[in-house]
Amino acid sequence: MMYPTKTALILIDDLAAWLKVNISAFLTGGLMHGYPDMAGEPYRDNDDNFYLAMIREPVFVYGADALTIRRTYERARSRGMAFSIYTRPLFATSNDADNRASVAATPAAELDIVGLGLHGERKLIDKVVNGLRFLA
Repeated sequence: MMYPTKTALILIDDLAAWLKVNISAFLTGGLMHGYPDMAGEPYRDNDDNFYLAMIREPVFVYGADALTIRRTYERARSRGMAFSIYTRPLFATSNDADNRASVAATPAAELDIVGLGLHGERKLIDKVVNGLRFLA
C-alpha cells in the first residue's frame, strides 16, 4: 500500500547500535506528538486483550555522516518542516528539561545533530532525503 505521507529517520552512522535504536525511539516519540495522525488504531487479540496503537505506516531509516545529516537538516528547515532532532550533547543529560535546555543554549548552526525525524507529504520527504542510503 502506498501512503500519501512518509516517515523518515536519519541517524549518524558512526554510533553504537544501541544508541541508534534509542535515538530512533526518541525521534519517533517526537514525531507522534507533532503528528498524531501517524498513529493507527489500537490492537485487540482474539482473547480480547488490548494493545496500544502503533505507527500506521512504515518508517524509513537512513544513515548519514555529519555533513550529510547537516545538509538534510538544512533541507528540512528551508522547507518550513516541523521535525524532531537529537543532538550529541543529549547523551550526557538525564531528563527532558535538561535536553531542551541543551538545545536552547545552542545556536542552530552549532547543533551537533546525530538524529532527525521527519514526517510529511511523501514527495516532500523524498526531496529532503534525496541521496541518502538506508541504514546498514
